[in-house]
Amino acid sequence: MRFLLAAAATALLASPLAADDHVPTIGAVLAADLRDDDRARDQYRHPEQTLDFFGVEPTMTVAEFGPGGGWYTRVLAPYLSPAGRYIAFQPDSDGQDYRDRAQEARAKGWTERFTTSVGEMAGVNAANAAAFEIDEMPEELAGTVDRVLIFRSMHGLNMGNEADTVLKAARMMLKDDGMVGVVQHRAPEGASYNDYGARQRGYMRTQDVVAIFEAAGFELAAESEINANPRDPANWERGVWTLPPVLQFGDEDRARYEAIGESDRMTLLFKKSD
Repeated sequence: MRFLLAAAATALLASPLAADDHVPTIGAVLAADLRDDDRARDQYRHPEQTLDFFGVEPTMTVAEFGPGGGWYTRVLAPYLSPAGRYIAFQPDSDGQDYRDRAQEARAKGWTERFTTSVGEMAGVNAANAAAFEIDEMPEELAGTVDRVLIFRSMHGLNMGNEADTVLKAARMMLKDDGMVGVVQHRAPEGASYNDYGARQRGYMRTQDVVAIFEAAGFELAAESEINANPRDPANWERGVWTLPPVLQFGDEDRARYEAIGESDRMTLLFKKSD
């Protein structure tokens, strides 16, 4: 099954998609009915401004790392599929630790599940999207991607010692002038590494994210306060999951956390180093 999916994805990458007379605007994508349940998050995630800052255009090839529940997939896939390409990628499932066989089976079935569900989830032709685990990326992908996007995932990559592997894959995929856009929960000013690097709270220090990218052959090209939230002190004992959308304490102090909103976030754009 994986061989068939890889072959189909390789064919997708090998030649441009069929011409489409309708290239959607980002405004139309964000207003689509399929995003009715997602739209409440726009005030915190600022998708139009964020994608504009990252320089994402509808004719580009864009790879999203770790799409998770698909919030950004439901923006990117409809925006890109008529004239560009949308790609999702994940780490190698064979290199993970699992709490039980059910979790392992779900992780190892992600490529097939995502590829078959993206059409319904994002309202696009599933043939116009591709999904890979890092170790299964076709050689034809090298040097073809305009942007790699990593949303709220750097803390997991850091704690799981996977950042180097993922960023090496990103560098391989990217064109010479390709770039990586990052949105990440941001630790408070002056925070210590022991509290926000060696310990999993979801937040990271900006300097640590930049250092990780520099070690992987990138340099910071630009940064923005688009996704900043000054109401978030970012010092929660139980981490970023205290706030929406997780609200891990349920109804306890719910009004307080909802008034703060989602986390304070850095928004960074990286280019390949010389």
